[in-house]
Amino acid sequence: MRTKLFVLAAGLALMLAAVPAWAHHAFAAEFDVSKPLLLKGTVTKMEWINPHAWIHLDVKNADGTTTSWMIEAGAPNGLLRRGFTKNSLPPGTEIVVEGWQAKDGANRANGSNITYPDGKKLFIGSQGTGAPTDKPDSK
Repeated sequence: MRTKLFVLAAGLALMLAAVPAWAHHAFAAEFDVSKPLLLKGTVTKMEWINPHAWIHLDVKNADGTTTSWMIEAGAPNGLLRRGFTKNSLPPGTEIVVEGWQAKDGANRANGSNITYPDGKKLFIGSQGTGAPTDKPDSK
């Protein structure tokens, strides 16, 4: 009887501990669907960390200055299942990123797709987070 009670208590504790992990994945909490963006830049770093991978991108502005952006991608495991590896995006790679800007206006975005110079496109977004399923309008 004691073992059953312990197992029940442990299971309940694990379920309650998982609730905050679900909450942080909401797209709408951090990113703005009304702020689609299209960024062309050079990769400076790719971070393979949970719960989301991050692409660091330097974007050249019209006035010649450079702005650094952080692009949130899907979970590393999800990217691996799509054929994306740690070697798929080395520093110096020029890409175009489609996504949505952070609500606070920071140079941070939730990415949906990246396009390589040869035209190859890769979905990097998260699924099940409330993020829009269509790519932003790239007019």
